[in-house]
Amino acid sequence: MQEQYIPFLTPLAVGAILVVLNLAIHSLAVIATVQLFRREKKAGRAGSSTLMDVSIVFRVNGFAFLAHVVEIGLWAVLFMMCGEFRYFGTALYHSAVNYSTLGYGDIVMSPAWRLLGPIEAANGALLFGVSTAMLFAVIQQLVAIRFRDLRD
Repeated sequence: MQEQYIPFLTPLAVGAILVVLNLAIHSLAVIATVQLFRREKKAGRAGSSTLMDVSIVFRVNGFAFLAHVVEIGLWAVLFMMCGEFRYFGTALYHSAVNYSTLGYGDIVMSPAWRLLGPIEAANGALLFGVSTAMLFAVIQQLVAIRFRDLRD
């Protein structure tokens, strides 16, 4: 196997910019979650019933999912801007495979931009962790409200 030259400075810089943009988008999902939970708690709906708690968890999951879809789409747009893909569907598929760390490898980018793949994978793994923590925190708060009601 022959070693290939893979540039790293330009993809690293471009990837870092998109990582920061993705963090900003995900921060909006976290802020929306905090606002939703505060509103539901203040209104007395959080912890009031199983159906309401499931509704809150579904909405929080929706915020996270929407953030991930937008972030994957931004990576796909970047891949197209770099000239890697002609069709958005192909770029989106490749982006989703990278972002989710699935890594099929059936579509490979050119050496000039190949480093964007692992950068996107690291970004996706970290942001999935943020989403998991966000959901866990909401569920933990809902459980705490329920148990507080049981103690009273």
